Amino acid sequence: MNTGDELTDLVLDEAGGRMDSVVHHTRQQFGTVRTGRASSALFERFLVDYYGAEVPLQQLASFSVPEAQLLVISPFDKGSIAAIERAIIQADLGLNPSNDGNVVRLVFPPLTEERRRELVKLVKHMAEEGRVAIRNTRRSSRHEIDQLSKGGDISEDVATRAEKELNHLTQDREQLINDALAVKEQELLEI
Repeated sequence: MNTGDELTDLVLDEAGGRMDSVVHHTRQQFGTVRTGRASSALFERFLVDYYGAEVPLQQLASFSVPEAQLLVISPFDKGSIAAIERAIIQADLGLNPSNDGNVVRLVFPPLTEERRRELVKLVKHMAEEGRVAIRNTRRSSRHEIDQLSKGGDISEDVATRAEKELNHLTQDREQLINDALAVKEQELLEI
């Protein structure tokens, strides 16, 4: 392998890594959109004011889903129940927490048809933002390849091959986002 191939491999590896992180981030964003089903994914980035410090809810409690539309949050410290309830109410998720002194129960009401359509629009927007980020990564990587070619560090053939590989990477990552979007849309429209 010559240095031209090594240079383009570095550019392509970096681009692939950045694109993978965009796909991961987009999937995480999809997880924060509430469906009619109970899911702890809604609370992955949820912060609770616990004795004056912002603490992730996942560090304060465990989650269980005994029924499709019921999420049970079991705090490790029973004294944190009020803070957890307050954080859920302030997040304005359309959920009303109830507790029995030991656990917090959240009943996920069925979504209206209108709300489902709004949420589908939201996830489509998130997916488009992900695709744009992937294309921006492709553009900056293509620019790096062009600079290597103009600087004489790589030949035109190597640059052309690298750009084809970059386009292939881009299409693969966009397809991953499209597949995740299709799953999320189906989940949202399911009654």
